[in-house]
Amino acid sequence: MMAATVIPHSPVPVREPILELEGIEKSFPGVRALADARLSIAPGEVVALVGENGAGKSTIVKILTGIYQPDAGSLRIDDQPVHLESTQDAWKQGIAAIHQETVAFDELSVAENIFLGHHPRRDGPWWRGGGLVDWAAMRSRARELLAQLEADIDPDTPLKALSVAQKHIVEIAKALSHEARILIMDEPTASLSQREIHDLYRIVAGLKRAGTGILFISHKFDEIFDLCDRYVVMRDGHYVSEGWIADVDSDQLVSMMVGRTLTQVFPRVDTVPGEEVLRVERLGNPTEFDDVSFALRRGEILGFYGLVGAGRSEVMKALFGITRPTRGKVLINGREVQIANPEQAAANRLVYVPEDRQVAGAVLGMSIKDNLTLPSLARLFPNGILDDAKERALTREYGLRLVVKAASWDQLLSELSGGNQQKVVIGKWLATRPDIIILDEPTKGIDIGSKAAVHAFMSELVQQGLAVILVSSELPEVMGMSDRILVMHEGRVRAEFDRSTMSAEAIVTAASGSH
Repeated sequence: MMAATVIPHSPVPVREPILELEGIEKSFPGVRALADARLSIAPGEVVALVGENGAGKSTIVKILTGIYQPDAGSLRIDDQPVHLESTQDAWKQGIAAIHQETVAFDELSVAENIFLGHHPRRDGPWWRGGGLVDWAAMRSRARELLAQLEADIDPDTPLKALSVAQKHIVEIAKALSHEARILIMDEPTASLSQREIHDLYRIVAGLKRAGTGILFISHKFDEIFDLCDRYVVMRDGHYVSEGWIADVDSDQLVSMMVGRTLTQVFPRVDTVPGEEVLRVERLGNPTEFDDVSFALRRGEILGFYGLVGAGRSEVMKALFGITRPTRGKVLINGREVQIANPEQAAANRLVYVPEDRQVAGAVLGMSIKDNLTLPSLARLFPNGILDDAKERALTREYGLRLVVKAASWDQLLSELSGGNQQKVVIGKWLATRPDIIILDEPTKGIDIGSKAAVHAFMSELVQQGLAVILVSSELPEVMGMSDRILVMHEGRVRAEFDRSTMSAEAIVTAASGSH
Protein backbone atom coordinates (compact mmCIF):
# COMPACT_ATOMS: atom_id res chain seq x y z
CA MET A 1 0.00 0.00 0.00
CA MET A 2 1.05 3.58 -0.57
CA ALA A 3 2.74 5.10 2.45
CA ALA A 4 1.16 8.19 3.98
CA THR A 5 2.90 11.54 3.76
CA VAL A 6 5.15 12.12 6.77
CA ILE A 7 3.42 14.63 9.06
CA PRO A 8 5.40 16.86 11.42
CA HIS A 9 4.61 16.39 15.11
CA SER A 10 2.71 19.48 16.12
CA PRO A 11 -0.14 20.23 18.53
CA VAL A 12 -1.91 22.50 16.02
CA PRO A 13 -2.71 22.24 12.28
CA VAL A 14 0.00 23.58 10.00
CA ARG A 15 -2.57 25.64 8.04
CA GLU A 16 -5.67 27.53 9.09
CA PRO A 17 -8.69 25.21 8.83
CA ILE A 18 -11.18 25.44 5.99
CA LEU A 19 -13.90 23.93 8.14
CA GLU A 20 -14.57 23.90 11.88
CA LEU A 21 -17.30 22.23 13.91
CA GLU A 22 -17.68 23.36 17.53
CA GLY A 23 -20.05 22.18 20.27
CA ILE A 24 -22.41 20.40 17.86
CA GLU A 25 -25.45 18.73 19.45
CA LYS A 26 -28.17 16.68 17.79
CA SER A 27 -31.01 14.66 19.32
CA PHE A 28 -33.72 12.42 17.94
CA PRO A 29 -36.72 11.01 19.83
CA GLY A 30 -35.23 8.93 22.64
CA VAL A 31 -31.66 9.25 21.36
CA ARG A 32 -28.97 11.90 21.83
CA ALA A 33 -26.85 11.37 18.75
CA LEU A 34 -24.26 14.12 19.32
CA ALA A 35 -23.13 16.07 22.36
CA ASP A 36 -20.30 18.62 22.07
CA ALA A 37 -18.96 17.17 18.82
CA ARG A 38 -16.11 19.05 17.21
CA LEU A 39 -13.48 18.74 14.49
CA SER A 40 -11.52 20.83 12.00
CA ILE A 41 -10.06 20.22 8.54
CA ALA A 42 -7.25 22.20 6.91
CA PRO A 43 -6.42 22.44 3.17
CA GLY A 44 -4.50 19.41 1.90
CA GLU A 45 -5.15 17.47 5.11
CA VAL A 46 -6.75 14.04 5.56
CA VAL A 47 -8.55 13.75 8.90
CA ALA A 48 -9.71 10.34 10.11
CA LEU A 49 -13.06 10.39 11.93
CA VAL A 50 -13.02 7.20 14.00
CA GLY A 51 -15.38 5.59 16.45
CA GLU A 52 -17.57 2.57 16.94
CA ASN A 53 -20.88 2.25 15.11
CA GLY A 54 -23.27 4.53 16.93
CA ALA A 55 -20.50 6.96 17.91
CA GLY A 56 -22.07 9.76 15.86
CA LYS A 57 -19.95 9.70 12.70
CA SER A 58 -22.90 9.37 10.30
CA THR A 59 -24.76 12.18 12.06
CA ILE A 60 -21.75 14.47 11.65
CA VAL A 61 -21.58 13.61 7.93
CA LYS A 62 -25.30 14.40 7.50
CA ILE A 63 -24.86 17.73 9.27
CA LEU A 64 -21.89 18.61 7.06
CA THR A 65 -23.88 17.73 3.93
CA GLY A 66 -27.01 19.66 4.95
CA ILE A 67 -29.25 16.64 5.50
CA TYR A 68 -29.53 17.33 9.24
CA GLN A 69 -29.36 20.67 11.01
CA PRO A 70 -27.70 20.75 14.46
CA ASP A 71 -29.70 21.61 17.59
CA ALA A 72 -26.77 23.63 18.95
CA GLY A 73 -23.17 24.52 18.12
CA SER A 74 -21.50 26.23 15.20
CA LEU A 75 -20.22 25.34 11.73
CA ARG A 76 -17.64 27.69 10.25
CA ILE A 77 -16.06 27.74 6.78
CA ASP A 78 -13.08 30.03 6.26
CA ASP A 79 -13.80 31.32 9.78
CA GLN A 80 -17.29 32.48 8.75
CA PRO A 81 -20.44 30.95 10.31
CA VAL A 82 -22.64 29.05 7.85
CA HIS A 83 -26.02 27.31 8.02
CA LEU A 84 -26.53 24.35 5.71
CA GLU A 85 -30.23 23.82 5.09
CA SER A 86 -29.82 21.37 2.20
CA THR A 87 -27.35 19.34 0.17
CA GLN A 88 -27.34 22.19 -2.37
CA ASP A 89 -26.19 24.58 0.38
CA ALA A 90 -23.32 22.19 1.19
CA TRP A 91 -22.31 22.05 -2.48
CA LYS A 92 -22.30 25.85 -2.66
CA GLN A 93 -19.91 25.88 0.30
CA GLY A 94 -17.64 23.37 -1.42
CA ILE A 95 -18.59 20.30 0.69
CA ALA A 96 -19.25 16.98 -1.08
CA ALA A 97 -19.48 13.38 0.12
CA ILE A 98 -18.71 9.95 -1.32
CA HIS A 99 -20.57 7.22 0.51
CA GLN A 100 -19.94 3.49 0.91
CA GLU A 101 -22.97 2.78 -1.27
CA THR A 102 -22.82 5.14 -4.24
CA VAL A 103 -26.04 6.99 -5.09
CA ALA A 104 -26.16 7.21 -8.87
CA PHE A 105 -28.25 6.48 -11.96
CA ASP A 106 -27.11 3.42 -13.86
CA GLU A 107 -29.03 4.21 -17.04
CA LEU A 108 -27.45 7.65 -17.42
CA SER A 109 -24.00 8.30 -18.85
CA VAL A 110 -20.91 9.04 -16.80
CA ALA A 111 -21.04 12.72 -17.82
CA GLU A 112 -24.74 13.00 -16.90
CA ASN A 113 -24.05 11.51 -13.47
CA ILE A 114 -21.14 13.86 -12.84
CA PHE A 115 -23.20 16.97 -13.63
CA LEU A 116 -26.54 15.76 -12.31
CA GLY A 117 -28.46 18.75 -10.99
CA HIS A 118 -26.05 21.37 -12.36
CA HIS A 119 -25.69 20.71 -16.09
CA PRO A 120 -23.75 23.31 -18.10
CA ARG A 121 -26.22 25.52 -20.00
CA ARG A 122 -25.94 27.39 -23.27
CA ASP A 123 -25.78 31.15 -23.17
CA GLY A 124 -28.09 33.39 -25.14
CA PRO A 125 -31.86 33.85 -25.55
CA TRP A 126 -34.15 30.87 -25.46
CA TRP A 127 -35.07 31.14 -29.15
CA ARG A 128 -31.41 30.50 -29.96
CA GLY A 129 -31.13 27.57 -27.59
CA GLY A 130 -30.13 29.56 -24.54
CA GLY A 131 -30.73 27.71 -21.28
CA LEU A 132 -30.60 24.27 -22.88
CA VAL A 133 -28.05 21.69 -21.73
CA ASP A 134 -24.69 22.24 -23.40
CA TRP A 135 -23.87 18.61 -24.09
CA ALA A 136 -20.52 19.30 -25.72
CA ALA A 137 -19.34 21.41 -22.78
CA MET A 138 -20.59 18.80 -20.30
CA ARG A 139 -18.69 15.98 -22.04
CA SER A 140 -15.57 18.10 -22.36
CA ARG A 141 -15.59 19.13 -18.71
CA ALA A 142 -16.32 15.54 -17.59
CA ARG A 143 -13.34 14.36 -19.65
CA GLU A 144 -11.14 16.98 -17.96
CA LEU A 145 -12.25 15.91 -14.47
CA LEU A 146 -11.65 12.22 -15.23
CA ALA A 147 -8.22 13.02 -16.68
CA GLN A 148 -7.42 14.93 -13.50
CA LEU A 149 -8.09 11.68 -11.64
CA GLU A 150 -6.05 9.70 -14.22
CA ALA A 151 -9.16 7.65 -14.98
CA ASP A 152 -9.51 6.07 -18.41
CA ILE A 153 -13.32 6.32 -18.56
CA ASP A 154 -15.33 7.54 -21.55
CA PRO A 155 -17.84 10.22 -20.41
CA ASP A 156 -20.49 8.74 -22.74
CA THR A 157 -20.30 5.28 -21.15
CA PRO A 158 -23.50 4.21 -19.31
CA LEU A 159 -22.77 4.08 -15.59
CA LYS A 160 -24.11 0.51 -15.38
CA ALA A 161 -21.15 -0.65 -17.51
CA LEU A 162 -18.60 0.44 -14.89
CA SER A 163 -17.09 -1.49 -11.99
CA VAL A 164 -17.72 -0.49 -8.38
CA ALA A 165 -14.29 1.17 -8.24
CA GLN A 166 -14.95 3.16 -11.41
CA LYS A 167 -18.29 4.32 -10.00
CA HIS A 168 -16.41 5.63 -6.96
CA ILE A 169 -14.13 7.58 -9.30
CA VAL A 170 -17.21 9.06 -11.00
CA GLU A 171 -18.47 10.11 -7.55
CA ILE A 172 -15.14 11.84 -6.88
CA ALA A 173 -15.37 13.58 -10.28
CA LYS A 174 -18.89 14.68 -9.36
CA ALA A 175 -17.53 16.20 -6.15
CA LEU A 176 -14.82 18.00 -8.11
CA SER A 177 -17.45 19.31 -10.52
CA HIS A 178 -18.90 21.22 -7.56
CA GLU A 179 -15.41 22.63 -6.95
CA ALA A 180 -15.35 20.78 -3.63
CA ARG A 181 -12.79 22.06 -1.15
CA ILE A 182 -13.87 19.54 1.49
CA LEU A 183 -14.43 15.93 0.47
CA ILE A 184 -16.01 13.40 2.83
CA MET A 185 -15.08 9.76 2.08
CA ASP A 186 -17.30 7.35 4.03
CA GLU A 187 -15.97 3.76 3.87
CA PRO A 188 -14.86 4.27 0.25
CA THR A 189 -12.92 0.98 -0.02
CA ALA A 190 -15.51 -1.41 1.45
CA SER A 191 -16.28 -3.04 -1.93
CA LEU A 192 -12.93 -2.57 -3.68
CA SER A 193 -10.19 -5.02 -4.58
CA GLN A 194 -6.62 -4.44 -3.42
CA ARG A 195 -5.58 -2.99 -6.79
CA GLU A 196 -8.59 -0.66 -6.80
CA ILE A 197 -7.76 0.45 -3.24
CA HIS A 198 -4.25 1.34 -4.42
CA ASP A 199 -5.77 3.45 -7.22
CA LEU A 200 -7.92 5.25 -4.63
CA TYR A 201 -4.80 5.96 -2.55
CA ARG A 202 -3.22 7.58 -5.61
CA ILE A 203 -6.30 9.76 -6.13
CA VAL A 204 -6.35 10.83 -2.46
CA ALA A 205 -2.66 11.81 -2.71
CA GLY A 206 -3.45 13.94 -5.76
CA LEU A 207 -6.38 15.65 -4.00
CA LYS A 208 -4.12 16.45 -1.05
CA ARG A 209 -1.55 18.05 -3.33
CA ALA A 210 -4.34 20.14 -4.88
CA GLY A 211 -5.28 21.46 -1.42
CA THR A 212 -8.53 19.54 -0.89
CA GLY A 213 -9.37 18.84 2.75
CA ILE A 214 -10.59 15.26 3.25
CA LEU A 215 -12.64 13.77 6.07
CA PHE A 216 -11.92 10.03 5.91
CA ILE A 217 -14.14 7.46 7.63
CA SER A 218 -13.00 3.85 7.68
CA HIS A 219 -12.99 0.88 10.02
CA LYS A 220 -9.77 -0.39 8.41
CA PHE A 221 -6.86 0.77 10.53
CA ASP A 222 -4.27 0.10 7.83
CA GLU A 223 -6.02 2.67 5.61
CA ILE A 224 -6.19 5.20 8.43
CA PHE A 225 -2.48 4.89 9.15
CA ASP A 226 -1.55 4.88 5.45
CA LEU A 227 -3.65 7.85 4.34
CA CYS A 228 -4.50 10.13 7.24
CA ASP A 229 -2.61 12.99 8.85
CA ARG A 230 -4.75 13.54 11.95
CA TYR A 231 -7.50 11.69 13.82
CA VAL A 232 -10.63 12.71 15.70
CA VAL A 233 -12.18 10.09 17.99
CA MET A 234 -15.90 10.00 18.82
CA ARG A 235 -17.60 7.75 21.40
CA ASP A 236 -21.34 7.58 22.12
CA GLY A 237 -21.90 10.93 20.40
CA HIS A 238 -19.15 12.72 22.36
CA TYR A 239 -15.83 14.10 21.21
CA VAL A 240 -13.06 12.09 22.93
CA SER A 241 -9.69 13.09 21.50
CA GLU A 242 -7.72 14.22 18.48
CA GLY A 243 -4.11 14.31 17.43
CA TRP A 244 -1.51 13.34 14.83
CA ILE A 245 -1.68 9.83 13.40
CA ALA A 246 2.10 9.63 13.65
CA ASP A 247 1.83 9.91 17.44
CA VAL A 248 -0.47 6.92 18.09
CA ASP A 249 -0.72 3.22 17.33
CA SER A 250 -3.77 1.06 16.66
CA ASP A 251 -4.07 -0.13 20.27
CA GLN A 252 -4.23 3.45 21.51
CA LEU A 253 -6.89 4.35 18.93
CA VAL A 254 -8.97 1.32 19.87
CA SER A 255 -8.73 2.19 23.55
CA MET A 256 -9.97 5.73 22.84
CA MET A 257 -12.78 4.44 20.61
CA VAL A 258 -14.25 1.86 22.96
CA GLY A 259 -13.20 3.25 26.34
CA ARG A 260 -11.39 0.04 27.18
CA THR A 261 -8.57 -2.11 25.86
CA LEU A 262 -9.57 -4.78 23.37
CA THR A 263 -7.12 -7.52 24.21
CA GLN A 264 -8.59 -10.02 21.82
CA VAL A 265 -10.26 -9.06 18.56
CA PHE A 266 -10.37 -12.73 17.45
CA PRO A 267 -11.49 -14.61 20.58
CA ARG A 268 -11.40 -18.03 18.95
CA VAL A 269 -12.03 -20.82 21.45
CA ASP A 270 -10.68 -24.22 20.50
CA THR A 271 -13.41 -26.83 20.16
CA VAL A 272 -13.45 -30.46 19.11
CA PRO A 273 -15.55 -30.67 15.93
CA GLY A 274 -18.37 -33.20 16.03
CA GLU A 275 -20.08 -35.18 13.32
CA GLU A 276 -20.31 -34.03 9.73
CA VAL A 277 -23.35 -31.81 9.18
CA LEU A 278 -22.83 -30.62 5.59
CA ARG A 279 -21.16 -32.17 2.56
CA VAL A 280 -20.90 -30.51 -0.85
CA GLU A 281 -19.79 -32.64 -3.78
CA ARG A 282 -18.60 -31.15 -7.09
CA LEU A 283 -21.07 -28.28 -7.04
CA GLY A 284 -20.99 -26.25 -10.22
CA ASN A 285 -22.55 -23.44 -12.21
CA PRO A 286 -20.94 -22.84 -15.62
CA THR A 287 -20.85 -19.04 -15.29
CA GLU A 288 -19.84 -18.67 -11.62
CA PHE A 289 -18.04 -21.66 -10.05
CA ASP A 290 -17.22 -25.30 -10.71
CA ASP A 291 -16.17 -28.52 -8.98
CA VAL A 292 -16.56 -27.12 -5.46
CA SER A 293 -16.35 -29.84 -2.81
CA PHE A 294 -15.99 -29.61 0.97
CA ALA A 295 -17.32 -30.93 4.26
CA LEU A 296 -18.36 -29.09 7.43
CA ARG A 297 -18.66 -30.46 10.97
CA ARG A 298 -20.54 -29.32 14.06
CA GLY A 299 -18.54 -26.98 16.25
CA GLU A 300 -16.32 -25.90 13.36
CA ILE A 301 -15.68 -22.59 11.59
CA LEU A 302 -14.79 -23.15 7.96
CA GLY A 303 -13.33 -20.06 6.32
CA PHE A 304 -13.66 -19.17 2.64
CA TYR A 305 -11.09 -16.71 1.31
CA GLY A 306 -10.46 -15.30 -2.15
CA LEU A 307 -10.07 -12.10 -4.11
CA VAL A 308 -13.02 -10.17 -5.56
CA GLY A 309 -14.73 -12.34 -8.19
CA ALA A 310 -13.37 -15.64 -6.87
CA GLY A 311 -16.90 -17.10 -6.60
CA ARG A 312 -17.21 -17.47 -2.82
CA SER A 313 -20.53 -15.63 -2.42
CA GLU A 314 -21.93 -17.34 -5.51
CA VAL A 315 -21.36 -20.75 -3.92
CA MET A 316 -23.11 -19.63 -0.73
CA LYS A 317 -26.10 -18.24 -2.61
CA ALA A 318 -26.44 -21.58 -4.40
CA LEU A 319 -26.39 -23.45 -1.08
CA PHE A 320 -29.12 -21.17 0.27
CA GLY A 321 -31.35 -21.56 -2.79
CA ILE A 322 -31.00 -18.00 -4.10
CA THR A 323 -29.52 -19.42 -7.31
CA ARG A 324 -29.57 -22.96 -8.71
CA PRO A 325 -26.39 -24.98 -9.39
CA THR A 326 -26.38 -27.04 -12.58
CA ARG A 327 -24.42 -29.96 -11.16
CA GLY A 328 -23.25 -31.51 -7.91
CA LYS A 329 -24.83 -32.71 -4.66
CA VAL A 330 -25.55 -31.19 -1.26
CA LEU A 331 -25.96 -33.47 1.77
CA ILE A 332 -27.17 -32.25 5.18
CA ASN A 333 -26.75 -34.69 8.06
CA GLY A 334 -25.98 -37.43 5.54
CA ARG A 335 -29.14 -36.91 3.52
CA GLU A 336 -29.10 -35.47 0.01
CA VAL A 337 -31.27 -32.37 -0.25
CA GLN A 338 -32.59 -30.32 -3.13
CA ILE A 339 -32.75 -26.67 -2.09
CA ALA A 340 -34.74 -24.58 -4.58
CA ASN A 341 -35.29 -21.48 -2.44
CA PRO A 342 -34.29 -19.94 0.90
CA GLU A 343 -37.41 -21.26 2.60
CA GLN A 344 -36.32 -24.83 1.87
CA ALA A 345 -32.80 -24.02 3.09
CA ALA A 346 -34.14 -22.68 6.39
CA ALA A 347 -36.37 -25.75 6.71
CA ASN A 348 -33.17 -27.81 6.49
CA ARG A 349 -31.70 -25.60 9.26
CA LEU A 350 -29.23 -23.88 6.92
CA VAL A 351 -29.28 -20.07 6.89
CA TYR A 352 -27.30 -17.36 5.12
CA VAL A 353 -26.39 -13.85 6.27
CA PRO A 354 -25.66 -11.95 3.02
CA GLU A 355 -22.89 -9.47 2.39
CA ASP A 356 -25.25 -6.69 1.30
CA ARG A 357 -27.28 -6.36 4.49
CA GLN A 358 -29.27 -3.29 3.41
CA VAL A 359 -30.52 -4.71 0.11
CA ALA A 360 -30.72 -8.46 0.69
CA GLY A 361 -30.56 -8.90 4.45
CA ALA A 362 -33.07 -6.55 6.02
CA VAL A 363 -36.23 -4.48 5.60
CA LEU A 364 -35.01 -1.02 6.58
CA GLY A 365 -38.50 0.45 6.87
CA MET A 366 -39.51 -2.09 9.52
CA SER A 367 -38.64 -2.12 13.23
CA ILE A 368 -35.85 -4.05 14.91
CA LYS A 369 -38.45 -6.37 16.41
CA ASP A 370 -40.16 -7.07 13.09
CA ASN A 371 -36.83 -7.75 11.35
CA LEU A 372 -35.53 -10.04 14.10
CA THR A 373 -38.63 -12.21 14.20
CA LEU A 374 -39.52 -12.22 10.49
CA PRO A 375 -37.99 -15.63 9.58
CA SER A 376 -39.37 -17.21 12.80
CA LEU A 377 -43.04 -16.22 12.49
CA ALA A 378 -44.25 -19.58 11.21
CA ARG A 379 -42.56 -21.40 14.09
CA LEU A 380 -43.53 -18.90 16.77
CA PHE A 381 -47.11 -18.44 15.69
CA PRO A 382 -48.29 -21.61 13.92
CA ASN A 383 -51.93 -20.54 14.12
CA GLY A 384 -51.25 -17.16 12.60
CA ILE A 385 -52.08 -15.28 15.78
CA LEU A 386 -49.31 -12.95 16.85
CA ASP A 387 -48.29 -13.08 20.49
CA ASP A 388 -46.66 -9.71 21.13
CA ALA A 389 -45.09 -10.82 24.43
CA LYS A 390 -43.47 -13.86 22.81
CA GLU A 391 -42.26 -11.80 19.87
CA ARG A 392 -40.72 -9.19 22.18
CA ALA A 393 -39.08 -11.88 24.30
CA LEU A 394 -37.35 -13.34 21.23
CA THR A 395 -36.28 -9.87 20.11
CA ARG A 396 -34.92 -9.05 23.55
CA GLU A 397 -33.01 -12.34 23.75
CA TYR A 398 -31.08 -11.86 20.50
CA GLY A 399 -30.91 -8.07 20.69
CA LEU A 400 -29.17 -8.32 24.05
CA ARG A 401 -26.97 -11.27 23.06
CA LEU A 402 -25.63 -9.32 20.09
CA VAL A 403 -25.49 -6.02 22.02
CA VAL A 404 -27.70 -4.11 19.57
CA LYS A 405 -27.63 -0.42 20.51
CA ALA A 406 -31.06 1.17 20.03
CA ALA A 407 -33.57 3.45 21.76
CA SER A 408 -36.12 0.61 21.76
CA TRP A 409 -36.90 -2.60 19.90
CA ASP A 410 -39.58 -0.65 17.98
CA GLN A 411 -36.98 1.68 16.44
CA LEU A 412 -36.78 1.50 12.64
CA LEU A 413 -33.81 -0.47 11.37
CA SER A 414 -32.96 2.37 8.98
CA GLU A 415 -32.21 4.59 11.99
CA LEU A 416 -29.47 2.29 13.33
CA SER A 417 -25.78 2.45 12.51
CA GLY A 418 -24.39 -0.02 9.97
CA GLY A 419 -22.87 -2.21 12.67
CA ASN A 420 -26.12 -2.48 14.58
CA GLN A 421 -28.02 -3.24 11.37
CA GLN A 422 -25.58 -6.09 10.77
CA LYS A 423 -26.17 -7.46 14.28
CA VAL A 424 -29.93 -7.48 13.66
CA VAL A 425 -29.48 -9.33 10.35
CA ILE A 426 -27.30 -11.96 12.05
CA GLY A 427 -29.70 -12.18 14.99
CA LYS A 428 -32.79 -12.76 12.87
CA TRP A 429 -31.29 -15.92 11.38
CA LEU A 430 -29.83 -17.15 14.64
CA ALA A 431 -33.33 -16.85 16.11
CA THR A 432 -34.42 -19.65 13.73
CA ARG A 433 -32.02 -21.95 15.67
CA PRO A 434 -30.13 -23.30 12.64
CA ASP A 435 -27.55 -26.09 12.51
CA ILE A 436 -25.51 -24.33 9.81
CA ILE A 437 -25.02 -20.60 9.42
CA ILE A 438 -23.19 -18.96 6.51
CA LEU A 439 -21.76 -15.54 7.39
CA ASP A 440 -20.81 -13.64 4.23
CA GLU A 441 -18.52 -10.70 5.17
CA PRO A 442 -20.22 -10.43 8.61
CA THR A 443 -18.02 -7.55 9.78
CA LYS A 444 -17.90 -5.53 6.56
CA GLY A 445 -18.19 -1.83 7.33
CA ILE A 446 -18.47 -2.18 11.12
CA ASP A 447 -16.13 -0.90 13.78
CA ILE A 448 -13.54 -2.87 15.70
CA GLY A 449 -15.63 -3.05 18.87
CA SER A 450 -18.61 -4.48 16.97
CA LYS A 451 -16.27 -6.85 15.12
CA ALA A 452 -15.00 -8.21 18.43
CA ALA A 453 -18.61 -8.71 19.59
CA VAL A 454 -19.51 -10.61 16.40
CA HIS A 455 -16.34 -12.73 16.66
CA ALA A 456 -17.05 -13.54 20.32
CA PHE A 457 -20.57 -14.57 19.38
CA MET A 458 -19.24 -16.82 16.61
CA SER A 459 -17.06 -18.60 19.15
CA GLU A 460 -20.07 -18.98 21.43
CA LEU A 461 -22.07 -20.50 18.56
CA VAL A 462 -19.52 -23.18 17.72
CA GLN A 463 -19.18 -24.04 21.42
CA GLN A 464 -22.92 -24.74 21.33
CA GLY A 465 -22.44 -27.10 18.37
CA LEU A 466 -23.39 -24.81 15.50
CA ALA A 467 -21.45 -25.20 12.24
CA VAL A 468 -20.25 -21.91 10.73
CA ILE A 469 -19.06 -20.98 7.24
CA LEU A 470 -17.19 -17.66 7.33
CA VAL A 471 -16.72 -15.84 4.01
CA SER A 472 -14.33 -12.93 4.46
CA SER A 473 -12.02 -10.72 2.43
CA GLU A 474 -10.14 -9.73 5.58
CA LEU A 475 -7.20 -12.10 5.92
CA PRO A 476 -6.63 -11.47 9.67
CA GLU A 477 -10.29 -12.25 10.33
CA VAL A 478 -10.45 -15.47 8.34
CA MET A 479 -7.13 -16.67 9.82
CA GLY A 480 -8.02 -15.58 13.34
CA MET A 481 -11.42 -17.26 13.46
CA SER A 482 -11.28 -20.33 11.20
CA ASP A 483 -10.40 -23.95 12.00
CA ARG A 484 -9.84 -24.57 8.30
CA ILE A 485 -9.65 -22.25 5.29
CA LEU A 486 -10.61 -23.00 1.69
CA VAL A 487 -9.09 -20.60 -0.82
CA MET A 488 -10.95 -19.92 -4.07
CA HIS A 489 -9.65 -18.49 -7.32
CA GLU A 490 -11.66 -18.03 -10.53
CA GLY A 491 -14.57 -20.15 -9.30
CA ARG A 492 -12.58 -23.12 -8.02
CA VAL A 493 -11.18 -24.23 -4.67
CA ARG A 494 -7.41 -23.97 -5.10
CA ALA A 495 -6.10 -24.84 -1.64
CA GLU A 496 -7.10 -25.90 1.86
CA PHE A 497 -5.32 -25.01 5.10
CA ASP A 498 -5.89 -26.01 8.70
CA ARG A 499 -4.80 -23.97 11.71
CA SER A 500 -1.45 -25.72 11.89
CA THR A 501 -0.53 -25.07 8.25
CA MET A 502 -2.12 -21.72 7.40
CA SER A 503 0.10 -18.74 6.69
CA ALA A 504 -0.75 -15.36 5.22
CA GLU A 505 1.78 -15.75 2.42
CA ALA A 506 0.52 -19.20 1.36
CA ILE A 507 -3.13 -18.12 1.47
CA VAL A 508 -2.56 -14.99 -0.62
CA THR A 509 -0.44 -16.98 -3.09
CA ALA A 510 -3.27 -19.48 -3.56
CA ALA A 511 -5.88 -16.70 -3.87
CA SER A 512 -3.88 -15.05 -6.64
CA GLY A 513 -3.76 -18.29 -8.63
CA SER A 514 -0.03 -18.85 -8.18
CA HIS A 515 -0.37 -21.89 -5.90
